[in-house]
Amino acid sequence: MVTPIELGLVVLVLALLFGVYRVIKAVKPLIVNAVVGLIVLFAASFVGYGVTITPVVVLLVAFGGLPAAILVILLAQVGIIFEPASLLPLVL
Repeated sequence: MVTPIELGLVVLVLALLFGVYRVIKAVKPLIVNAVVGLIVLFAASFVGYGVTITPVVVLLVAFGGLPAAILVILLAQVGIIFEPASLLPLVL
């Protein structure tokens, strides 16, 4: 025979699983956008339109995703805020 405590625990576990499912479903597009943004940033760096990769740039692209990656690359190429990556090392 099922006791009320066991029944309550089953309901609690099902509620927690449903909540975790909803959170993962809501966060999944943000994670995909961040991964795509980081891939674009590294691909642009490989092609030659890269940006000097600093912790600030990585955090900005990780939070902003693809639009942030494109904005960082454009701003670096124009020379407004981010420093474009140099292909040859600078000799002083």
